[in-house]
Amino acid sequence: MFKELDPLLHSQVRLAIMSILIGVKNAGFAYLLEHINTTKGNLSFQISKLKEAGYIEVTKSFKGNYPLTTCQISDKGVDAYEKYVNAIDEYFKQYKNDN
Repeated sequence: MFKELDPLLHSQVRLAIMSILIGVKNAGFAYLLEHINTTKGNLSFQISKLKEAGYIEVTKSFKGNYPLTTCQISDKGVDAYEKYVNAIDEYFKQYKNDN
């Protein structure tokens, strides 16, 4: 039986954001934009979705005269990400066992 996948993480951009944040303490908007193939508007929208779900924490500040948005994965986000990855892994294991 296949496990249900978290629909919030079953999005390419949101999964990419979470995959980056799981490996670093925090990441700025510019860093995420540089490493994810998307637009500024879409990245901002997807960050908002993850923040609303409590998967990430977003800090807005200034560096000099420029706005700085920093994202950090929350404990809830780590748990959701690990469950998602384990569920995907089960899909692959199931396929291997069937062949």
